Amino acid sequence: MFGPFKATSSLSGGLLWKIPFRLSSPQKRRQRKRLRLVDNVVATVDRTLKKYDMKPASSLERWKEEMPTEAEMRARDKYSMFDRKEKSYRKGVHSEFVFHKTGPRLEVG
Repeated sequence: MFGPFKATSSLSGGLLWKIPFRLSSPQKRRQRKRLRLVDNVVATVDRTLKKYDMKPASSLERWKEEMPTEAEMRARDKYSMFDRKEKSYRKGVHSEFVFHKTGPRLEVG
């Protein structure tokens, strides 16, 4: 095609859906903020249950025992997740769609 609407390689299929290899600083900041928000929710629920002398749920106790807080997590666990199809079995959290995300806190291997 000639003229201003000439098809180029970037227009015909490439750059729109390519995902960068590394997370940018703002992406990492947002991910840390999300993890801290989860930690705050768990702490708030635990505090409220103690305030009203209620027995905490077993799932809450298990979460507090097994899951590290954002400050305790390694960078590898904060910014990547397990994927059995990947060569190194890890995939960046930014390459997963939002509605498919699961908690990145579980260490698998």
